[in-house]
Amino acid sequence: MLHVAEEMILSPHADGDEGAEGALRPKRLAEFIGQQRIKDQLNLLVSASKKRGHITDHILLAGPPGLGKTTLAHIVAQEIGAGLRLTSGPTLQRAGDVAAILSSITEGEILFIDEIHRMSRPAEEMLYLAMEDFRVDIIVGKGPGATAIPLALPRFTLIGATTRAGLLPSPLRDRFGFTAQLDFYEESELKEVLSRSAQLLGIDMQSAALSEIASRSRGTPRIANRLLRRVRDYGDVHGSGGALSCDDVRSALELYEIDERGLDRLDRSLLRAIIERFNGGPVGLTTMAMSVGEESETIESVCEPFLLRSGFLARSPRGRMATASAWKHLGLVPPPTLEIPLTFGD
Repeated sequence: MLHVAEEMILSPHADGDEGAEGALRPKRLAEFIGQQRIKDQLNLLVSASKKRGHITDHILLAGPPGLGKTTLAHIVAQEIGAGLRLTSGPTLQRAGDVAAILSSITEGEILFIDEIHRMSRPAEEMLYLAMEDFRVDIIVGKGPGATAIPLALPRFTLIGATTRAGLLPSPLRDRFGFTAQLDFYEESELKEVLSRSAQLLGIDMQSAALSEIASRSRGTPRIANRLLRRVRDYGDVHGSGGALSCDDVRSALELYEIDERGLDRLDRSLLRAIIERFNGGPVGLTTMAMSVGEESETIESVCEPFLLRSGFLARSPRGRMATASAWKHLGLVPPPTLEIPLTFGD
């Protein structure tokens, strides 16, 4: 089993260092790097609602973790000049939980629900009425004598964030006036993110060093900023005092076993297990996780999305298979049958 520090450094999920993330978070749409199409759409949405003097439509932000959904929620609130109330889907498991939050909300306030797909069904159903009619029905009593008392709510904007939009029921999805699907970042965009973060953190880095970090960041700003902080640590201990160079970045990330393609020890162990123990696959998720001594959830949420997107892993109805690229990356010769690109679907 990997140590937590090793396991989490390339995870796109938020870690315990929220203070570091918050310090780097842009405050305005103009400061937000990347996702230009979504920025333009949000700017239009916010500007139009301010011009009309109406609250902004409910917004759903969908996409993989670490791309800036929470940051965009903060920015929308800042641009509108409204208060922002934060909660998450896992904490909303009863209708009463939703009613308690909504009954204390103020006019024009923004309610942000992270991981909204993890709300319970009773909580979701309570939210339907609140989003559409700005009221909730409070049930008083039990059994045949129970009575529903309608409670009017101030008009508010709900911003939901999800990494799995497909798990949201249609009635909930349909109540959002605008849905944004965030995409992974290009290396050039990640370099801009890193350049801004390095300036805010007071880190002197060569341009090539920023590019080196960007190329290993899995298209995810959160990972890029986390790697930047680890490179800063290396520079503070082993640096010469000048601007951090490509060699410094390579040495720092070699210490954390992150290779030039952005794979860490767990990624490589997973591919090697599929190839050496299961002849390249196919192999099921649970078996694959057990072979490297990790939880299935970690493999599915941290390793697999990047390996699939990078072409190192393919999925078929019978399980996962290592591609020819995976064999070559590990310095192995793939079977001739794998030289033809795999086209397995989900």
